Amino acid sequence: MNEPPAQFHEAFICDSALPLIMDRLWAAGWRHFGNYFFRYSTQESDDGSEQRITPLRIRVADFRPSKSQRRVWMGNSGLRHEIAPVRMDDELRSLFQKHKTRFKSNVPESIEDFLGDTPERGPCVSRMLRVFDGERLLAASFFDVGAKAASSVYAMFDPTESNRRLGTYTLLLEVDFCRMHGLEHLYTGYATQEHSAYDYKKLFRPSEWLEWGAGWKILGDGSSVTI
Repeated sequence: MNEPPAQFHEAFICDSALPLIMDRLWAAGWRHFGNYFFRYSTQESDDGSEQRITPLRIRVADFRPSKSQRRVWMGNSGLRHEIAPVRMDDELRSLFQKHKTRFKSNVPESIEDFLGDTPERGPCVSRMLRVFDGERLLAASFFDVGAKAASSVYAMFDPTESNRRLGTYTLLLEVDFCRMHGLEHLYTGYATQEHSAYDYKKLFRPSEWLEWGAGWKILGDGSSVTI
């Protein structure tokens, strides 16, 4: 795939993509919400300054949880989780309405903004991960599965359970899924090279970041990505 220019915002529509094609798209920095595929190099922050965007991915076979991540894993070990094909229902939509109260700007309208109107039909193989305390739904995340990689799409949780760090927990469960299925990378989405709310993604090591036009690099190797 052609390398993008230094500063860009690109998009296209795709209703169906094979797993191997999804691997190639993720490796080139593409993401998607429903059938809308996109990649971009900068965004405007809440204070109006420009932030530089970089995709991130975890090297699954080499991943070792930090002490803090191990505490999150153990602290939630009494919860039950399920992984299944994506199928939206009122319980998931209700959880999303609770989750979005965490945002003060760019508040999304609905979970379909991220998953599309019919996520069960594609454009690729998608899975939902749900976390329960008894019968109560506490958190959910959605991820796509390719031939040799997977990609996180969206995660949400009940804000009253923020102390459980369920966003980190669902990402750890996604890593575990990838390891069990022999996948090489888990793409964790976009982060910024400046400090931002996405910094928690940089704490999953070893991770790699995509320098647009130059390829994937190990995070923390002296690069300009802020930790």
